Amino acid sequence: MRRHYYISNDLDDLESIENELERSGITTPQIHVLSRDDMGVQQHHLHEVPSFMKKDIVHSTSIAALFGILGAVLVVSVAHFSGVTETVGWMPFIFLAVVVMGLITWEGGMWGIQRPNIHFKRFEKVLNAGNHVLYVEVKKDQEAVLTSVTDRHPRLQAAGTEDAATGLLIGMENGAHHFAKWAP
Repeated sequence: MRRHYYISNDLDDLESIENELERSGITTPQIHVLSRDDMGVQQHHLHEVPSFMKKDIVHSTSIAALFGILGAVLVVSVAHFSGVTETVGWMPFIFLAVVVMGLITWEGGMWGIQRPNIHFKRFEKVLNAGNHVLYVEVKKDQEAVLTSVTDRHPRLQAAGTEDAATGLLIGMENGAHHFAKWAP
């Protein structure tokens, strides 16, 4: 999937764009509005970015997990090469390696809570100026639909694209939405 970013200062226009996109076959989980005006976004019934995703928790935790694995390997290596495992055994060092990995990974998540999402960091000045960021994640066959809708809104300013690895998540959200409609 590909994520397209747009900047606007008009929530009414963004509401209109979101409705047009949904009527054209782009589902609600593919559309998000990032804004400092959370109340305005809710009043316009826009699909806002969840607060969890506004922070860099996932990215920071992933990086910390790599360092945690390295720490665990270091603990096991020191135990092996020191020869202490022949007298004490492996179990305390395996346990210590798991604890080291878990603590470093957890600390990365705590670090990420304090930082803005790495994908949204570039929009800090735009958001602080009172603007809003619309981002839409589309498959290749939906690119033309997105372009068709956004071209009809001249005040909408394109702000870049990037690859998005959220196809599975969006598919699950769509499935849950269809199930909720179907279930009595």
